[in-house]
Amino acid sequence: MAKAYGIVTMAGSHINIEGMMDFRPVSAFSFLGRYRIIDFPVSSLSNSDIENIHVYVSQNPRSLAEHLGSGRIYNINSKRGNLQLLFNQDSRVNDIYNTDIQAYYDNMDVISRVHQQYVIITPGHMIFKQDYKRLLEDHVASGADITVLYHKVNNAKTEYRNCTVVNLNRQKGVKSIEKNEGNVDEKNIFMDTYVMKNELFIEMINKAKRTSSILRLVDVINMANEELDIRGIQHKGYFSVVTDFKSYFDSNLALLDIAAQKELFSDDWPIYTQTTDACPVRYCNGSSVINSMVANGCLIEGTVENSVMGRNVEVGNKVVIKNCIIMSHAKIDDGVRLENQVVDKYVHITADKTIVATPDKPGYIRRNDIL
Repeated sequence: MAKAYGIVTMAGSHINIEGMMDFRPVSAFSFLGRYRIIDFPVSSLSNSDIENIHVYVSQNPRSLAEHLGSGRIYNINSKRGNLQLLFNQDSRVNDIYNTDIQAYYDNMDVISRVHQQYVIITPGHMIFKQDYKRLLEDHVASGADITVLYHKVNNAKTEYRNCTVVNLNRQKGVKSIEKNEGNVDEKNIFMDTYVMKNELFIEMINKAKRTSSILRLVDVINMANEELDIRGIQHKGYFSVVTDFKSYFDSNLALLDIAAQKELFSDDWPIYTQTTDACPVRYCNGSSVINSMVANGCLIEGTVENSVMGRNVEVGNKVVIKNCIIMSHAKIDDGVRLENQVVDKYVHITADKTIVATPDKPGYIRRNDIL
């Protein structure tokens, strides 16, 4: 069987989630109260028996580094496997230089030393599960130079506007990968996932550096489309992408739906994450929780509806929380009303405050703030 190593690439400069990215990269964002977004790609790689994994990060790496640790939480064998956090020389001159190609080039000594023949590159800002072992087998069997993964959607006019789309011919050959212009509902959203030989990957990096300092990997692949055999494979199942604040908000709340949960989570495909020792949720007399995810260690005295609660959140008496994401260690005092808000870690909202936003433009309360 062919062997591959994995790369979880950093989010591009086109992704900017103001406020939350001041403290951590997108891949370290809290998700569903107990996970981080990085848990989904790394768990899929680990479940696919890919145990040599490179995780790239550009800015504010501490949160991600603390969460990943040595990689043991992802069931990676410490003797034959390795999870490595890699950095690029982040340019302060102009953000256009902070590309994935530049990050790979800065770590070329690491990339060139891996012994696996193939590389699987997958994003750190998308949520889905994928059997990469099967994807690798399909790639090798096809004889293609590069295989890319895409997800077919019927709402590309209004959603996925910061994503790219894959244009295919009848044989599932890739004609081009271009920006989603939002002009057609049905599109094949590119999942920023590639499979190729490591030798070709290195060649593409060097070619990009010789051509332009601002090229991304997708640009180089588009340029080489005529000379390379590039195939597309359709992903099926749950898929969401975090490219802005609204998509982060929607991706969390969408998984309150049981059908969506069953698409993403299954007993035979665990999603690994850091665990903490904490008591179960304490629901006090008079509390009400409807269609919500509440992590361990929480204290609930008020009403929580259609919301996601992180670990060790305190919700006081006569509090009403609707359509919100409340991150770990937040404290909501008596009489507070919150609707359509993302409340970051260690926030304290004092008694009798009303903070309401509209669903199409949710609000954000910054980490460590006292309101």
